Amino acid sequence: MENTLYGLLKETAQQFPQAPALIEGNQTLTFSQLLDLVDQKAACFPPHIKSIGIIMDHGIEMIVSMFAVLKRGARYIPAEPTFPIKRIRFMMKEADVDFILTNPACASMLDGFMIRTADTSCTEVDTIDHARPESAAYVLYTSGTTGRPKGVCVTNANVCHYVRAFEHEFHIGPGDIMLQYSVCSFDIFVEEVFASLLNGASLAIPSSQDKHDLRSLMKFVEKHNVTIISGFPYLLAEMNRLETIPSTLRLLISGGDVLRSQYIDHLLAQVEVYNTYGPSETTVCATYYKCTEDGMLEDGTYPIGHSVQGTQIRILDENGNEVSKGHAGEICILGGGVSSGYIGGHEKENEAFVTLADNTRMYRSGDLGYVLPDGNLAFLHRKDTQIMIYGKRVEVSEVESVLCQCSGIAEAIVRPYEDEHHLSYMIAYIVPDQEDICLSSLKKELSQTLVSFMIPEFFVQMDHIPLNANGKPDDLQLPVVLKDGE
Repeated sequence: MENTLYGLLKETAQQFPQAPALIEGNQTLTFSQLLDLVDQKAACFPPHIKSIGIIMDHGIEMIVSMFAVLKRGARYIPAEPTFPIKRIRFMMKEADVDFILTNPACASMLDGFMIRTADTSCTEVDTIDHARPESAAYVLYTSGTTGRPKGVCVTNANVCHYVRAFEHEFHIGPGDIMLQYSVCSFDIFVEEVFASLLNGASLAIPSSQDKHDLRSLMKFVEKHNVTIISGFPYLLAEMNRLETIPSTLRLLISGGDVLRSQYIDHLLAQVEVYNTYGPSETTVCATYYKCTEDGMLEDGTYPIGHSVQGTQIRILDENGNEVSKGHAGEICILGGGVSSGYIGGHEKENEAFVTLADNTRMYRSGDLGYVLPDGNLAFLHRKDTQIMIYGKRVEVSEVESVLCQCSGIAEAIVRPYEDEHHLSYMIAYIVPDQEDICLSSLKKELSQTLVSFMIPEFFVQMDHIPLNANGKPDDLQLPVVLKDGE
């Protein structure tokens, strides 16, 4: 069986040539048509490409572009057109992109980069598959402890491993239709696109307007017979408040943050719901858990379950020794999903990727968890300052680093807190270098570098940052702005 993403696409197209692959608006592309477009697109690229940026509106053109880059043995670096321009430019520069595939509307903000928009004049067909299992497939940027984003490099073999693990658990195939809902820079997008198409299922792509209105989204789901939705717990929580959900749905998958029983208590009687866990560093999910009405833990959250096919989970103490069942330790992941690590100068963070004595690679997640009596895993919390906001990882230290560089700031620290529903939010404590500071201007400056969910929810102006006896900020002396969780 093929172990490259383009190879699996070609294999799928040969097996199901007339089956629907992509659905966008009133257009449906078969697998045969998708493969033809990918081959034509790949033929338009110059020789010897290695790294290609993709900044596009979601649609058929984006998916075709990604597969075309993969066919040429290159990696793609995705970014949403709505991301802060400084963040986009940093990502594309560090990844050393050969050029950026983008929509004409985005080209103006990418001065200094080689730009390519949709190639419509190229009619050649690229018959050579340059990809290899060890070839990098993509780089996803996450929040970084160094004060700048860090890019996780994932190989073709890593993603092919996950495509098979997903099919093994959920039996996805022809007749299934996956909703494409996630942003392209998050690993749920990888699950939506590759775990569907490369198992013979269809991918339905709603408009941005449909995505931003739940009832419109549900109408889209019903109209196009969508069977599977994978998303953050907050999407499921919104669906949970509806009287009914589309009858076409057979599976809802929650990932990216803690799943609470009140998010799905009405959904469980209507559809199968899974809770999942896994960092981008190990290629989407490392564990799955099938939720039941009485399967939640004492705190009302759901376990993260068992390891996916081809993956092992170990719970280790600080010395690398496996802890006893029921005891807390660091969640460490081994198997086919463990990625190549971070690109750029992230030597310290790359220490989380460990090569064991038998040459097996292991990723130390920085998450704490424990094994339940029935063998399932339970997630506790992060070891470090990384938190989840709206299902997306945020390094508090990165936010603090960017804030400290803003004009008008003499000193600043950022601290995470939890509201009444145990959801994370941030408070920034700032010491201005003048008598007063304009908060709207400060937020505008932050938005040039940080995505909206990374900007602290509250700002507290201080005369000074209180310090403890060790000369470090004394958190006990910081005023806390309470949030009720409504």
